[in-house]
Amino acid sequence: MAHNCLQCIKYLMFVFNLLFWLGGCGILGVGIWLAVTQGNFATLSSSFPSLSAANLLIVTGTFVMIIGFVGCIGAIKENKCLLLSFFIMLLIVFLLELTVVILFFVYTDKIDKYAQRDLKKGLHLYGTDGNIGLTNAWSIIQTDFRCCGVSNYTDWFEVYNTTRVPDSCCLEFSENCGLHSPGTWWKDSCYEAVKIWLQENLLAVGIFGLCTVLVQILGLTFAMTMYCQKKTCRQRWFLSCGLRQGKRRLLMRGSSANQR
Repeated sequence: MAHNCLQCIKYLMFVFNLLFWLGGCGILGVGIWLAVTQGNFATLSSSFPSLSAANLLIVTGTFVMIIGFVGCIGAIKENKCLLLSFFIMLLIVFLLELTVVILFFVYTDKIDKYAQRDLKKGLHLYGTDGNIGLTNAWSIIQTDFRCCGVSNYTDWFEVYNTTRVPDSCCLEFSENCGLHSPGTWWKDSCYEAVKIWLQENLLAVGIFGLCTVLVQILGLTFAMTMYCQKKTCRQRWFLSCGLRQGKRRLLMRGSSANQR
């Protein structure tokens, strides 16, 4: 019965990690596609220029693939070392996620202020050479969310040193419409607009986060269960070998005594 349960866990863990690995391949593929076609798309931070959507997806996809691969091989081979490695890597990821969430809720106000300050610095890179990703990102955000600037449209006045905004801020897009009067521009803050959008989709984000946590807990449980079972089986094997050797020695001693 125990052997059948172990085999069931083994194949469940293999399928789980195979799906995990395939998901990592998909994330990596999207990241590479973004890097090739869109450059540094969605790089809004001036302090962290490498923090683009493409780079984040590539790093995440690669890490997920490595964890999934180690888990697959560890499960199918029933290798204690690989199972323990998989458990440790997944546990580190889980603890990092938990730490980030706790720090985010504890320092929400400070993070809020820092993010706005950093985004305003990033506005000065808009339209400059080598920052097409940031330029495209701001254009898309302002067009889709119907907003202008981080706090409001006056943020762009400091960038251009004059009363003008990018054309993506216009109520009705046209060439050089950003040179017209403020009455033709969006008035809402992009930072607040994105925050409201996230709050409206908080349920979906929460469900996704909960599913991610449950998947990670399942992976940790499967790995540790297999590891403990293999360790127990190994100890039983050594114990049975020791008993057999002990019986043989006793028999050998008895036969020697009879011969004497």
